[in-house]
Amino acid sequence: MTDAALPAPERRERALALVAERGFVRVAELSGVFGVTTVTARADLDALERQGSIRRVHGGAVPAASHIEAERPEREPSFEEALAASVEPKRLIGREAASLVRSGQSVILDVGTTTLQIARALRARDDLDDLTVFTNGLSIALELEPEIPRFTVIVTGGSLRPKQHSLVHPLAGSMLDEVHVDLAFIGCNGVDPVHGVTNANLPEASVKTLMLKASARSIVVADGSKLGEVHLGRIAAVDAFDTLITDAAAPPALLEELREAGLATLLARDPRVEA
Repeated sequence: MTDAALPAPERRERALALVAERGFVRVAELSGVFGVTTVTARADLDALERQGSIRRVHGGAVPAASHIEAERPEREPSFEEALAASVEPKRLIGREAASLVRSGQSVILDVGTTTLQIARALRARDDLDDLTVFTNGLSIALELEPEIPRFTVIVTGGSLRPKQHSLVHPLAGSMLDEVHVDLAFIGCNGVDPVHGVTNANLPEASVKTLMLKASARSIVVADGSKLGEVHLGRIAAVDAFDTLITDAAAPPALLEELREAGLATLLARDPRVEA
C-alpha cells in the first residue's frame, strides 16, 4: 500500500511519529510525504491536536510536550533579523522580480527584506530609466536614493513602525488611494492556498491590501519557507495576485495547490546551478 492510499488513522499515526522524531513538522512536508493535499494534512494535525498528541503552530505542529513556544509567544522578527535569514533565496527572488520591470514604468515596492533585494537588483539594471518607485519602506527609499534622478522615489508617508522601518496608518493610505501603478511587489509572512496571503502585523497588512488595489499587476514575493504559513493579518486571497515569485526550495505539492487556487507561480533559480 502506498502512502497516498493510507487510511486516515494510519496516516495520522505516522504523522505523529514524524512530529515526535523531528520536533517540528510542516504541513507542506506532510502533504508531500503522504501524497495528500495540504487541507488533508492540516485536518490530520487538527485531529491529533484534539487528541492532545501534538500542538499546532504556524505552518505545522510540535509535540504536545514541547513548552518552548508556549513559554515564548511568537513574535515578529525585526527587519535586521529577517535580513539575515534566507539571504540567497531572497537575492534570487529580487533579481527575478526586477527582470520584470521596464523603463518608464511605475512600481510599488512594499516594505521588507525580499523587496529590499528587488530594489538592489533594480539599481543594478543599467538599462532602466525613468522609473517611478513608490514605497512605504525607509530602508528601500534609502537604497534607491543614489539612483535619483534616474529613478523617481516617492515615500508614502504615514506613522513610522521602528521594527520594520515601515510607514503605516494613519495617512499611509492617502497617497495609495490616489495612484494607479504598473506593478506592485508585495511581501508577506505567509502564502496559503486556503487562507490566502497573510502578514504578522495588522497595520502593515492593511497597507499591503491598498497596494494590491493600486496596481495593474500585483506580484507577491515570498521565499519557500513562507509557503503554507498562515498569520494574523489577511492581505487577500491568493487569486487576487497575478503571480507568486518564490525560490526553488518551495514544496512542489504546495506550488501545485496554489496554481489550482488561481495563483501563477514563478521560481527564481540560480543560473550557475542550472549551467
